[in-house]
Amino acid sequence: MKLKIDKVLDRVKDPESDLPLSSLGVIERVRFNEAGQELYIFANFMAHRPGCLACAGVAAAVVEGIKRRLLAEFRTEFPELHIMYA
Repeated sequence: MKLKIDKVLDRVKDPESDLPLSSLGVIERVRFNEAGQELYIFANFMAHRPGCLACAGVAAAVVEGIKRRLLAEFRTEFPELHIMYA
């Protein structure tokens, strides 16, 4: 399971820097609840938000796109699990 999680984090990239999420440090941890067949993603995108208010709106849109892509990739890799942000 860990290898599959790492593959997802390597595949999903920040569109601005083209760096994978695995190297950006925004994913703090991923937790698996076997009883509920749930995978929780703990992410902190706030540390990378710009101070400029105009730029923050653009950054928020970029973050939402990354989150959608991350969920889609996790759902593809783990179709049997319920994937969610915690």
